[in-house]
Amino acid sequence: MTMTKEKEFYRAEELAGALQVNIMTIYRYINAKKIKAYKIGREYRIDKDEFQAFLKKVSTK
Repeated sequence: MTMTKEKEFYRAEELAGALQVNIMTIYRYINAKKIKAYKIGREYRIDKDEFQAFLKKVSTK
């Protein structure tokens, strides 16, 4: 039996709250392909690892 790591996802609203930005900012990042997201129904889901990679890209040195 193999154990597979289940992926964790954030909703766009959760990221907006965590980053203290407007939800539209998150949608702009998704549309600009700065954050890879999956659209499920009406909502976007962002992979936790993808979000961490995004934060590393935009962090100041």
